[in-house]
Amino acid sequence: MDNVLIGEVLRPQGFNGELKIYPLTTDPARFLKLQEVILRSGEIEKHFKIMAARVQKDLAFLTVEGIEGLEQAEKYRGWKVMIDRSDVAPLKEGWYYFELEGMQVYEGDVLLGTLSQVLETGANDVYLVKGPKGEICVPALKSVVLHVDVEGKRMDVALPPGLLEG
Repeated sequence: MDNVLIGEVLRPQGFNGELKIYPLTTDPARFLKLQEVILRSGEIEKHFKIMAARVQKDLAFLTVEGIEGLEQAEKYRGWKVMIDRSDVAPLKEGWYYFELEGMQVYEGDVLLGTLSQVLETGANDVYLVKGPKGEICVPALKSVVLHVDVEGKRMDVALPPGLLEG
């Protein structure tokens, strides 16, 4: 189950089964390029072929094969909208948060821990690393993050002086 969350079904739109989606992405226009979505609620996942997609302001609207009419569409209110990881467009630079979370973070040969969360602070992101010394907040700066191996799930860092002390 290697899926990526990209939105949430808010409610049906109109009477023909169209779904109103709240995008959890910086680019709602990505919905216009998709061929298929996965709707998930708890452990239940259903794959749907997209018949039509449109974006209006900060919302996406999808018409999918197999959901016809207001009553059927209502059943999907609150469901998560996912795509297969292979459908994620590559970034020109940097990484998606989901690619970083779960990485092993090292300083030299010392395992600092596992990157558990990316915090958006405004100035720069901060990587929350949980390990044997507790939680460490690693600034996401080029001077600190030396190397990221997405496939190998490894990040090498050079921590600023004093970050681990105290």
